[in-house]
Amino acid sequence: MVNFVKIFLLAVFFGLAINVSAQPGVFQPGDYRDGVYAKENAVYRRYIPYTHLREADVTWQKRVWRRIDMREKQNQPLYFPKEIVVGRMSLMQVVLKYILKGQIIAFEDEGFLKPYELTKIRQKVIIQPTDSVDQVGINEAGEEVITKILPPADSLWMFENFTSLELKEDWFFDKQKSSLEVRILGMGFYATKKGKEDAGEMIQFYTYFPACRLFFAKHEVYNVKNDSERRTFEDIFWKRQFSSVAIKESNMYDRSIDSYSKGIDALLESDRIKYDIFKYEHDMWHF
Repeated sequence: MVNFVKIFLLAVFFGLAINVSAQPGVFQPGDYRDGVYAKENAVYRRYIPYTHLREADVTWQKRVWRRIDMREKQNQPLYFPKEIVVGRMSLMQVVLKYILKGQIIAFEDEGFLKPYELTKIRQKVIIQPTDSVDQVGINEAGEEVITKILPPADSLWMFENFTSLELKEDWFFDKQKSSLEVRILGMGFYATKKGKEDAGEMIQFYTYFPACRLFFAKHEVYNVKNDSERRTFEDIFWKRQFSSVAIKESNMYDRSIDSYSKGIDALLESDRIKYDIFKYEHDMWHF
């Protein structure tokens, strides 16, 4: 009889516990999220693989280098946020996150021949202060004591000083599909030195774009018109939703536009490169 009473009391206790946990407004661990629903679109996104391309199918090809300026309004979703926030990351934050994890390789050159050592890229990203500051304190005897200490290291300077992105891409005509296509090969990240805005932007590192696509597909980009329809970095580059200026095309002298044109002439030369690509595709279908 005693055992029966114990079993009955335990059943009532667990029943009440289940009832309380099922009541609306009672949150359990895992129910606290930053939003009204669980976002699964970007989490389970896959990048679109490139179709197989044979050398015999490429009848025309042109290599172009482009510069994406982060000051332009259309490109600012790639630049912001400048600090660490919940649910959003800038392009620089995403790339550096996986570089420091060892999942993306940073290179010193655009030919992807000289990879950075992980310790060296950490030194580049995290600035250790060299000038100490005086901290005034009082010892047990009531005397004033000055201690020299180093301020904390700055690991966010590159996010704020990110100025432009350089794309190296190949345009080609695939006769098998009768289409003109473009594929991005590499990205160069430019930033100004911390506290030296007048020194000009400098290349920080290069990355191989196809190796970044897996991670770009999992991180959302801010949409100014609709928070529920945020696209990923992969979508931005796949759909070419950015503003850029051509700075170089493959040529016999291997020179960039700024080496022989300045000002308005450089802009006209950039437009000439874009027009030549458009004209080639147009003439392929001209009867």
